[in-house]
Amino acid sequence: MRSQVGAIHRIARASLAVAWAIEGNRRYLIFIVAITCSCLTSCASVSQHQFSEPTAGWQNKTGQLMYRTAKATLIGEAIVRFSKTGDFELTVSKGPGITLLSLRQDAGFAEFNASFTGQRWSGPTASAPLQLRGWFALRDQLLRAPNQKTLRYVSGSETFLFRF
Repeated sequence: MRSQVGAIHRIARASLAVAWAIEGNRRYLIFIVAITCSCLTSCASVSQHQFSEPTAGWQNKTGQLMYRTAKATLIGEAIVRFSKTGDFELTVSKGPGITLLSLRQDAGFAEFNASFTGQRWSGPTASAPLQLRGWFALRDQLLRAPNQKTLRYVSGSETFLFRF
């Protein structure tokens, strides 16, 4: 019983010390809480880039993509969509409903989502990570040759081979 009373007194003493610290530094606490709230709400209010949605004027191509690096090879069904203004979408899948990766890109912004690896990135293409630059260069390659049946593009150790 004595140990329980002692524990209660220690908890009460600690609570009083915290209350006195808060009372004495209330204006600092309010300042810290205000800054924290400001940071959290400003992060949540950053606008997301809006890509153009595909319309009837977009060109669609379907085929296969073989992506090869020194360590891995990926083969999948590719759907490529692009507009006359340079908007671009690439979806690679392994059959219906199994999307391996998707890429959306316009003149200055890109979004990459590889669900099979969990890798996601979005932002200005100029600041893209090195491992994604080959993927983002595909837009220019495909827009340059929109009617080509086969496209082979090599970027560093990566090889992209499309057959439409």
